[in-house]
Amino acid sequence: MLVLELMVILFLASIVAGVIGSLVGLGGGVVVIPMLTIGLGVNIHYAIGASIVSVIATSSGAAATYVKDKMTNLRVGMFLELGTTAGAITGALIATYVNSVALELIFGVILLVSLLPLVRKIGEDIPVPPELTGLSKKLKLTGSYVETDGSTVNYNATRPAEGLAGMVVAGLISGLLGIGSGTFKVLSMDLAMKLPMKVSTTTSNFMIGVTAAASAGIYFVRGDVNPIIVAPVAIGILIGASMGARVLTRARNPTVRKIFALVLAIAGLEMVLRALGI
Repeated sequence: MLVLELMVILFLASIVAGVIGSLVGLGGGVVVIPMLTIGLGVNIHYAIGASIVSVIATSSGAAATYVKDKMTNLRVGMFLELGTTAGAITGALIATYVNSVALELIFGVILLVSLLPLVRKIGEDIPVPPELTGLSKKLKLTGSYVETDGSTVNYNATRPAEGLAGMVVAGLISGLLGIGSGTFKVLSMDLAMKLPMKVSTTTSNFMIGVTAAASAGIYFVRGDVNPIIVAPVAIGILIGASMGARVLTRARNPTVRKIFALVLAIAGLEMVLRALGI
């Protein structure tokens, strides 16, 4: 395949990945890595390098729209970023000692396991706001946003300690796999902290860029960032993320959760089968 043809294919596919990534708060890496490794036969380490950069592009493209629409909770995001940044740096440092097959298998299993608690809440729209107590009250982890029907949704974040622990794991996975760790970010906010799904995904989009940036330098130094792959992927992801952000503001929480579950199932199954040589 000619270099120009490869770049065009990567660009077009990355637009789709950007739309999906911004919708469900995963950064596009969950689509980019299977696309590169399974579809185009790219080595997993180069795919992860491209994904790390694309995650930063997704965050840049979608976060501005979500912050403007007041769906992103900046206070929650900055608090949880303490855990993800530390985990991301640790994960990136040890990634070089894990072989490609193991990375693919870990990636796929993580995605599939993440489906279990998500499916149980698949039809939930707006969770009942828990009482604001303890650390959540001290940090004022509360907020509101306007839904598609014009109603104002008020919410409180609960169990911040559990959410922060989940973010350390999310950061570790991000550094290891280059996926932005949006899966665990969204799940921690949705399941542990009881935030509305749209708030979880938009806040995740804001956070993933910071998490990815914390480990990106390590991938650059190791030579895992190939400009031929990264350039069209990052540009395509940025365009797609901006498009997806406009779609999400008009979607309902159950719709976002269903898209999120479908993306996880397909990508997770593909990566597990590839790792097992099937």
